Amino acid sequence: MDPSPRRMPTLDEVAERAGVSRTAASRVINNVPHVSRAKREAVERAVRELGYVPNPTARALATRKVGAVVLAASSDEAGLFADPFFAEVVVGVSAALEQSDLELILLLANTPRGRERLRQMIRSRRADGIMLMPLHGDDPLGGLGDESGVPVVFGGLPLTGEPRWYVDADNRGGARLAAEHLVGSGRRRPVMITGQADQLVSATREQGFAEGLLLAGVPLLDVASGDFQVEGGADAMDRLLDAHPRLDAVFAASDNMAIGALQALRRRGRRVPEDVAVVGFDDLAGARVANPPLTTVHQPVRALGHEMARMLVSAIEGQDPSPLILPTRLTVRESAPAR
Repeated sequence: MDPSPRRMPTLDEVAERAGVSRTAASRVINNVPHVSRAKREAVERAVRELGYVPNPTARALATRKVGAVVLAASSDEAGLFADPFFAEVVVGVSAALEQSDLELILLLANTPRGRERLRQMIRSRRADGIMLMPLHGDDPLGGLGDESGVPVVFGGLPLTGEPRWYVDADNRGGARLAAEHLVGSGRRRPVMITGQADQLVSATREQGFAEGLLLAGVPLLDVASGDFQVEGGADAMDRLLDAHPRLDAVFAASDNMAIGALQALRRRGRRVPEDVAVVGFDDLAGARVANPPLTTVHQPVRALGHEMARMLVSAIEGQDPSPLILPTRLTVRESAPAR
């Protein structure tokens, strides 16, 4: 009597023998790039020892391209689509993807259900890659680059860790330019309005502003937290005026908060720029039509989206693009003129 046919080993058994995740084992077997040498060697050894033979149908499904990428953000719908920053990013992403055959899917991942939808898309291979907008410190999407099995490009660094692929602006250098400009125009009692404490961009811009003041020998009177929105900037400005009535300069870590600061200063009877100079960060369209027009640190927001998409396409094609930091510069307008 012939012996029973030997059962073929499974992918899970290969992963267990190699001491790696099932996703990592699948990527090695399907010759997907961007797996560490140690993991690749461990999986290849397990394949030989177990005699694993990939299922050709499953392999074809695992390696196929679906022709779509996701741009995911951890903001709520009302805030996101009213945010000119996000709109500029989407324009840049769309322009870059016009040169490829990839379709763009916008996904809100600010709730557990939204995050699960994103993970389900990845598990079911309904996206070839992911672009993530700036995250909060405790956002579970921060580890997505390690677990997804598809390329993930971050727009801005997360608070913890450093992802493989990201595009960011020179936030520290731009904030330093703001400090140098305010000191150079004779301001000696500056304050700052920063964003949420659990976003790295807030800490980096605060650090750059403080460094610029320190180099000039001018103390930073105080820092108040906003939320990158107009209302948050106005509330923070009120608190700073209550604590420091003689302040003469404000650096806000976003144009939205700077516009809120302008509103609060006007309501409190402070003249801009005669009594208080105001500098923002972003140089979005609203800065040019603010009252008065806003001096601000220009970051190339549309280019940030464009480069995120280009980086993701390169990664999908099997390349390993380098992270990118985009330059910033100061745009001087009436809210903080040079002296």
